Amino acid sequence: MPGVRDDGYREILGARLADSEDSLFWQDLFEDLKVRGLRGVKLIVSDGHKGIQKAVRESFVGSSWQMCHVHLIRQALKKVPKKKQKEVADKIKEALVDRQKLQELIRELDKMGYKSAADTLESFQYDVMNYMQFPQSHWRRIRTTNIMERTNKEIKRRTKVVGAFPSQESVLRLRVSILIDINEEWITGNKYLIMEQ
Repeated sequence: MPGVRDDGYREILGARLADSEDSLFWQDLFEDLKVRGLRGVKLIVSDGHKGIQKAVRESFVGSSWQMCHVHLIRQALKKVPKKKQKEVADKIKEALVDRQKLQELIRELDKMGYKSAADTLESFQYDVMNYMQFPQSHWRRIRTTNIMERTNKEIKRRTKVVGAFPSQESVLRLRVSILIDINEEWITGNKYLIMEQ
C-alpha cells in the first residue's frame, strides 16, 4: 500500500496478502499502520469496494475517501453498450470536475436508457470530488489509484518469472523485497507532489 508523505515523496506503507478485501482485513491493516506511526491521513483513494470504505470511516475519522475516477468510469461503462462506451466515457470524464455537470450527466444517462450506469455515478457522486479539497496542482495525481496500480503492475512483472511459489510466506518475501526496491527509488527520486508551505 503506497502513500504520499508530508514532504511530497511516495512511500510504501505496508504489504499484506489476503483472500478477501472485507472491512476486517482493511481495519486490521490500518490499525497496524497506525501502531507503526501512521498519522495525519487526509485522503484515501481506492476502488468502490465497500470493505475499504467502511474501514476508512472507522479507522481514519476526519479523513476523506475518494472513489478512483478510473474505477468509477470502468464500473459505469460495464452497464453501457460497447458501441456507446467511448462517448459515455468522455462525458463522464468531463463531468467529474463539476458536481452540477455530474448531476446533469446522471439525468442524461437515465434518459438515454442507461439507468444502471446513471445509478453507479449517483451512488458515488459525493465521493468523486474529494480530491478538490487539496491544491489544484495535486489533483491529477490524487484522483485515481494510479500510484497503487503502477506498483502492483511492477510486482506482477517481476514475480511472473518465478511461476509457482512453495508457500504464501515465499510470495510475501519476494513481494516485500520488490517493494523495498520501489520504495528506495521513490525516496531518492523526484517528489511525487510539490507541497505548499
